[in-house]
Amino acid sequence: MTMVQNNSTENLLTVAEIAARMRVSKMTVYRLVQSGAMHGIRFGRSYRVTETAVQQYLEAVNSGH
Repeated sequence: MTMVQNNSTENLLTVAEIAARMRVSKMTVYRLVQSGAMHGIRFGRSYRVTETAVQQYLEAVNSGH
């Protein structure tokens, strides 16, 4: 888990929203965030991820890293 400090008004997505966009299960998204592959913010028992973090993860996967 990584803390993200961002003064912009970037949208924070829920695990369910990310799973739907990526067409994977919510558990897959949880694993990506918990492993550090995708940077997320923990709010109590749930996570939120910025749209930029999702895009960065997808770009890294597509480039073979």
